[in-house]
Amino acid sequence: MREAETHLEHLAITRTTVTSLADRLAAAAPDLPEHPDYPRILAAFNHATGPIRARDVCQALGPELLPKNVEGTRAKLKRLVRLGILIEADTGSFARKP
Repeated sequence: MREAETHLEHLAITRTTVTSLADRLAAAAPDLPEHPDYPRILAAFNHATGPIRARDVCQALGPELLPKNVEGTRAKLKRLVRLGILIEADTGSFARKP
């Protein structure tokens, strides 16, 4: 019985820790539109050393480099600029907000 009580105490401590960490992560993570490409787009910027063009982001995401795919990626990048997550460093070049 004592072992079960100890286990429950540990679970309560773990729950408190996980809950506080989840609250911090939710506050730090930007509100992204609900589409699986947005986290992947931001991941491409995590590895970048400077501004990236829509074509390069599109290539990192994996679809064929067709004009419609590049334009779709550009539209997503522009949306991230409007949300204040990215900046348009130069015409057609995007970067993480400093």
